Amino acid sequence: MKKRQVVLKRNDSSSNSVNSSLSVRTVRYAECQKNHAASVGGYAVDGCREFMPCGEEGTDDALTCAACGCHRNFHRREVQNEIVCDCSSTNKS
Repeated sequence: MKKRQVVLKRNDSSSNSVNSSLSVRTVRYAECQKNHAASVGGYAVDGCREFMPCGEEGTDDALTCAACGCHRNFHRREVQNEIVCDCSSTNKS
């Protein structure tokens, strides 16, 4: 499952210039890390390689993995930040 979050940052260092950069943050949930043998003192994972939501975005089922049945929090979170545009402009008064 991939989510995209667009972040617009504006840095006003002076009143005449505006520096802004547009970055895209992609969040991906990878393999499940839930220890199914923790109650007996062991370590065993189920082998689920990627989070796939059971339901649509915004529902409670969207937080449950269709492959392994675990909550999304048990899956390793990968965040990738990408700067799409670094724009600078000068206002002439």
